[in-house]
Amino acid sequence: MTPTGLLGGSFNPAHRGHRGVTLAAMRALALDETWWLVSPGNPLKAGARDMAPLAARLASARAMARRAPIRATDLEARLGTRYTIDTIRLIQRRYPKRRFIWLMGADNLAQFHRWRDWRGIARSIPIAVIARPGYDGDALAAPAMGWLRRSVRPAGEAKNWTTWRLPALVLLRFRPDPTSATQARAADPDWHRHPGRSRQPRS
Repeated sequence: MTPTGLLGGSFNPAHRGHRGVTLAAMRALALDETWWLVSPGNPLKAGARDMAPLAARLASARAMARRAPIRATDLEARLGTRYTIDTIRLIQRRYPKRRFIWLMGADNLAQFHRWRDWRGIARSIPIAVIARPGYDGDALAAPAMGWLRRSVRPAGEAKNWTTWRLPALVLLRFRPDPTSATQARAADPDWHRHPGRSRQPRS
């Protein structure tokens, strides 16, 4: 079994913060690989005016994942799934020789209760939540965390996640990186219109 992380998101655009937290989580969880699932469209961000086309976001993710054990993919678009619960179940069936763990930022945990069948997600796959400055308080006070609180595992046991009984959640904390996609778009609103511009990955 190949231990593999799944990190879903818009990647609008991908940036060094995505890369940094992914690599840190991979070390903490002893993952062989992580897949970035570049979403064709986040149901919770429907109608976002500044959402770049999928092809541009996928290209930015692949550039940022270069020379790392990270695979940026449009798997959700190819599977035709819209919701995370459907994506996870299809991936688990399609890749039976891999063991998957879902990676998410604390900002996503804060709104996890709004996701389609979020309890089903937690019963289907272990979850690693990565602390994000400014979001931790909301995440810990969120409705989903109230339900998941008894399922939290110690961070020191993170490498044992493949043996955990579900639902299971681990909170990971790394050195904060203030980079955000919102910040990147503010600095360059037309980033997706010049794909040739170099973006050097930084670990």
